Amino acid sequence: MGLLAVPEASAAVIYGLHEVFTCVGTMWQTLTGDVVRSRQMLPRIVGASTDMIRTSLGMPLIPDTSFDDRAQMDVIIVSDLFLDPESSQNDLWPEAIAWLKAQHDHGAIICSVCTGSLMLAQAGLLDGREATTHWSARDVFDRHYPEVRLQAQKVLVPSGPDHDIITSGGSASWTDLSLYLISRFCGEDEARRISKVFLFGDRSQGQLPFAAMVRPRQHQDASIAECQGWIAENYHVSNPVAEMAKRSGLTDRTFKRRFRASTGYTPIDYVQSLRVEEAKQMLETTGMPIDEIAEKVGYEDSGSFRRLFKRTVGASAQRYRQRYQAYSIDR
Repeated sequence: MGLLAVPEASAAVIYGLHEVFTCVGTMWQTLTGDVVRSRQMLPRIVGASTDMIRTSLGMPLIPDTSFDDRAQMDVIIVSDLFLDPESSQNDLWPEAIAWLKAQHDHGAIICSVCTGSLMLAQAGLLDGREATTHWSARDVFDRHYPEVRLQAQKVLVPSGPDHDIITSGGSASWTDLSLYLISRFCGEDEARRISKVFLFGDRSQGQLPFAAMVRPRQHQDASIAECQGWIAENYHVSNPVAEMAKRSGLTDRTFKRRFRASTGYTPIDYVQSLRVEEAKQMLETTGMPIDEIAEKVGYEDSGSFRRLFKRTVGASAQRYRQRYQAYSIDR
C-alpha cells in the first residue's frame, strides 16, 4: 500500500493512515488477547525520492521508498492537499501523476482523501467518473474539471465496475476510507475491530460502545485457569459462578478471592463480560432477534440482559447493532 508524499500533502493524514494500517491484524490481539485471523497491511510512504519532505504546513514527511523503485502497489492513497483555490494545479505534480497513472494501468486501486481528488482529476483518472471532494473544492472542479461527475454531498465514492478509484470527502474522511479498505481486503470483522481500537465513528455515547473485554492477567493458579477454560465454553449455563467454585474444589470465599487475584475480575464480572462480548459478536454479524441472543448467552429474562448490556456498553443492544453492522464494503 502506497501513501503518496508531496509537499502539499497532509503529514497528519499520511501518518494517521500509516498507523491504522500497521495495526491491522495485530493490535486487537495485543489489547484483548483474542486470537484473530486477518490479513495484515504494509503501508509505505512513497515520494519522488527518499529525502525528507517539508510539507506546506511545516511538518516533515520521510518517504520509505521512491517512484524509481517501481514496486507495484495494490492500493495508493493521495492525502488531502493544501492548495490555493485560485491557483492552477497544472504541472504541479508531473512525477507523482506519471507514477499514479502507471500504477493504475498495472492494476493498483487509486484513492484520495479530501482535496487529494484534485490530483486524481489532474491525472485524468476521474474523467467521466463519479467522485467526491472537500466542499470547498467544488468550484475548482466546476471550473477546471467539468468532466468529473462530482457527488460532493457524499463522504465516500467508490467508482468504476471494480471500484478501482475511490474518493473521500473532507480531511477527517480518511477514517472512513481506511475502514472501507480494511473491510474490503481484510474483512468486515477486522474493520469493526480497528474502529473500536481507534474510536472511529460516533462518540456521542462515550467510549463504552467501542470497548471490549481486556486481556485477563497472566497467572500461575492452575485451578483458576481450569475454571477460565471451562467458562469460556459454558458462560451460558445457569449459576456459572457456583459451578466454577465447585469445579475448583475451593470454598466459595477462597474461590472468589483467588479468582479476582488471578484475573483482575470478580467471578460474576468475568462471566458477564464474556456474555456481553458474545452478544456483541452476534449483534454485529447476525440478524438474530435480541431476545434470542439474550437467551443464547445465558439470560432467561431479556429485560435483565438489555439493562446489563446498556449499562456495560453504553448503548442499547439495538443501537449497538446499527452502529457495527455498517462495516460492509457495500455501504
